[in-house]
Amino acid sequence: MKIKSHIATILQEAFIQSGIEPQGEIVIHEATKAQFGDYQYNGIMPLAKLYQTNPREIATKVASHIQTDGLIEKVEVAGAGFINIWLSDDTLSRYATKALADERIDVALTSQAQTIVVDYSGPNMAKEMHVGHLRSTIIGDALAKLFEFLGHRVIRQNHIGDWGTQFGMLVAYLEAQGVEQSGELQDLEAFYKAAKKRFDEDAHFANTAREYVVKIQQGDRHCLTLWERFIGISLNHCQEVYHKLDVSLSAQDVRAESFYNEDLPRIVTDLENAHLLQISQGAKCVFLEGDEIPVIVQKGDGGYLYATTDLAALRYRATKLKANRILYVVDARQSSHFKAVFDVAQKAGFVPQETKLEHIAFGTMMDKSGKPFKTRDGGTVKLIELLDEALIRAKEAIKERENYSQGELETLAKAVGIGAVKYADLSINRESNYIFDWDKMLSFEGNTSLYLQYAYARIQSILKKYEGDVGACEIVIGDAIEHTLVLSVLKFEDVLTKASLDATPHTISAYLYDVATDFMKFYEQNPILKEGLEKATKESRIAIASLCAKTIQLGLEILGIKVLNRL
Repeated sequence: MKIKSHIATILQEAFIQSGIEPQGEIVIHEATKAQFGDYQYNGIMPLAKLYQTNPREIATKVASHIQTDGLIEKVEVAGAGFINIWLSDDTLSRYATKALADERIDVALTSQAQTIVVDYSGPNMAKEMHVGHLRSTIIGDALAKLFEFLGHRVIRQNHIGDWGTQFGMLVAYLEAQGVEQSGELQDLEAFYKAAKKRFDEDAHFANTAREYVVKIQQGDRHCLTLWERFIGISLNHCQEVYHKLDVSLSAQDVRAESFYNEDLPRIVTDLENAHLLQISQGAKCVFLEGDEIPVIVQKGDGGYLYATTDLAALRYRATKLKANRILYVVDARQSSHFKAVFDVAQKAGFVPQETKLEHIAFGTMMDKSGKPFKTRDGGTVKLIELLDEALIRAKEAIKERENYSQGELETLAKAVGIGAVKYADLSINRESNYIFDWDKMLSFEGNTSLYLQYAYARIQSILKKYEGDVGACEIVIGDAIEHTLVLSVLKFEDVLTKASLDATPHTISAYLYDVATDFMKFYEQNPILKEGLEKATKESRIAIASLCAKTIQLGLEILGIKVLNRL
C-alpha cells in the first residue's frame, strides 16, 4: 500500500477543514525516532509568515482536524510545529493480512503505465566483456525488472559498437586466419591483439583492412558476411556472460550502431534545416549555450561520431518506440556527453520535450587498495572469470554449514555467488565508487545478499514446521516489535515507487536489509512456534513471518537475486 500518499490525503482533508492552505505538495517523512511516531509532517513553518502567526498554533489547528479513527491512531504537535503521526495497529493488521493473501503483497500496478527504454550493458564487440561492463549490466537489469514489476512497458536496448575502422582490421584478420577451422575467436582479447599487431607491422594488411571498412560501409556482401560472423561470435560471448550473471538481456535486445547507420546523414541534414549546425575547423558542430566544446556530428572527412549515432538512437526510441522515458545506464565519466546530446536532441525536435531523458550515472568498482579493479599484472579482469571465481568462493562460504549433496552445493553456490556480486553493487548508491571485497560480500552478517538469503531460508524452515494453513491466518499486531515489522513490510510499495522515480536500486536493498533486521529482532523476542503459545498469537506470528519472506523474495527477484529455501 502507498502509506505516505494515504496519510497525505488525510492531511489534505485536515487542512481543508481547518481553513488553511498548505504551501505546495504535502510531503510525509518517516519519523527519525520512535518517540516521534511512525511518520512526521514538517511543512508548517513556511505558513507561519504567510498567516503571521506562531507555527505551533497552525500545526495544532490542522492536527485537531486529522481523522484518528482509521489509519492514523494518534497525532501530536512537537517542537516548532511538527506534526507527529502514529498509525493504528488494527488498520495495519488488516492491511497486512490482505497483503499476505496477494501474490504481489498488495503492491498495485501503476495507473499511469509508461513505455520506458533502458539502455544498458553496451559491451565492445572487439573484446570479451570485462568488469567495466558489470555495473551497467547489473544496475540496468534491476531497473528494467523494477519498472516491469510496477506495470510499465519496458524495452531493453543493448547498444553495441559494431561499426568503425577497427572492424575492417578485425574482419580482414578473420578472413586471413580462416577462423572457422582454428577457433581463435574463443579468446577475443588475444584475437584483437594479434590483429592489431599485424595491422601495425604489415602495411599490405593495413591497406586491406582500410579497404574492408569502405566495403563494409558500402554493403559488400563478402565483407558483410565476415563482419556478421565476427559480430555473431562476439555476441555469443556476451550471452554466455548474461546467462551466468542471470540477467534478462537477450540477442533480441541488441541495437548496434550499424542499426542507425542509414539515419546518420538525415540527422545532419535535419540539424542543418533547424539552423543548429556551424562549421568549426571543417567539422559540422552544434554549439550549446554555456559550453565551449561543441557537439561534433560530422568530421571534416565526412565521418560520423558517437554523438551522431546517439542522436539517431534517441530519435528512434522517441518516435518509433514511443518512449515516455529513456534511461542510459552508463558510467559517470560520460555525463557531459549525454547532457549535451540530450540538449541537442530536444532542441532539434528529435525527442519531444515531455519525454524524460536520464543519464543513470554510476561510479567505479575499486579493489581493496582503493584503485580501479585490475588483475595482478594490471590487466583488465574478464567478467566471465570474475563470475567463475564468485561460484568457487561461494562454495567455500557455505559448504561447511550443512551436509549438501554436490548438486545442491552447485545450485546454492550459483545463487549465493552471483547474488553476492549483484548485491555488492546494488546495495550502495550507484553514483558512488565502491570497494569490491569478497570477504564482505560473502558474509552472513551485515548488509549482504547472503544475510537476506539466510533470513529467507530461516523463515522457510519455520514455515515448514508449521502444521496449519498459513493462508488462513490473520495478522494481529501484539506489541511494538510487531508494529515496527508489519509497518516496515507495508512500506514496500512506497519504496518501489521511490526507487522507480529516482532510478536508485539501493533504495530497495536498504529497505530489504531493514526488513530482515526487523524480522531477526522479532524472531529473537517473539517466539513463533513456542509450545503453549495461544493459537491466535501463533497464527499471527507465523503469518507475519510468511509476509516477511514474501517481501524479501519479491524484493530480491526485482534486484535479480534468487532466494533459497535451505541454507
